[in-house]
Amino acid sequence: MVRQLKHHEQKLLRKVDFNTYKSDGDHRASAVVRRYAVSKPSDYNNYNRLCGSLRQLAHKLSALDPSDPVRRRYEDLMLEKCHSMGILGTGGGGKGKLSDIEHKVTVSAFCRRRIGVVMTRLGMADTVQSANKFIEQGHVRCGTEVITDTSYCVTRNMEDFVTWVDSSKIKRNILKYRDRLDDFDLL
Repeated sequence: MVRQLKHHEQKLLRKVDFNTYKSDGDHRASAVVRRYAVSKPSDYNNYNRLCGSLRQLAHKLSALDPSDPVRRRYEDLMLEKCHSMGILGTGGGGKGKLSDIEHKVTVSAFCRRRIGVVMTRLGMADTVQSANKFIEQGHVRCGTEVITDTSYCVTRNMEDFVTWVDSSKIKRNILKYRDRLDDFDLL
C-alpha cells in the first residue's frame, strides 16, 4: 500500500502534468494526423518542413525594403502560389499580405488539400477514412489520372475534376440510385 501524500507534496504534484510532455508538442501532431487520417507519419513531417521553409522565406522577404521590386515580385508569386494551391484564402495582387504566410500556413492547411479531405468536403464520402479506402482501391480520379495515393494534394483548379472512375462500382450504384444508369456508358 502506498502512503498518503503530505499537503506540500500534493500542492507540488498539482503543478506537474505526467500526461503531456514538451517534446510531444502538446499532442498537436497526433491530433492533426487523427483528424485528417494521415496514414504515413512522414507526411506530417514533410508538411511541417514545408511550412517552416515558407515561413522562413516570408520572414526573409519581409526584411527587404517594401518598395523593392524584387520583394514585391516574389511576394506576389508566393501569395499567388499559396492561393492557387488552396493553402491561403486570398491571392496576390494586393489582396493578401506576407504576414498571412507566417500566420496562416499550417500543417492543417496542407492536410485540408489532401484528396480524401476534399472528397469528404464535396460529399463523395462520409468520412476521411472511407474516402481513403476508396482512393486506395482505385475508385477515384482527378482529371484523367486515377489516384491511388491518399497523400495526393488537390489544387483549387483541380478540385472540380475529382470524380469516380468510369468502371467503379460505386459510380454504378450512385447512378442506379439516381435512375441515371446507362449500361452503354459503363462499358
